[in-house]
Amino acid sequence: MTEATDLAERAGDRDPRIGLRAVSALRKLVEQLEAVQVRGARNQGWSWQEIAAELGVSRQAVHKKYGRQ
Repeated sequence: MTEATDLAERAGDRDPRIGLRAVSALRKLVEQLEAVQVRGARNQGWSWQEIAAELGVSRQAVHKKYGRQ
């Protein structure tokens, strides 16, 4: 089982402590994955607008979050 699958399973646990910890870990994983994909898109010449459209956010939001990395 992969880490993400295991975390997703634990996020549905009846024990809120286990579920909340899993949600927190999933949030961190998603942030890491998003950063990798944004960096890859920029390396391939994508504009901030194109990236923002795929993420469903504004160009300003994605540029503010990743523009200096």
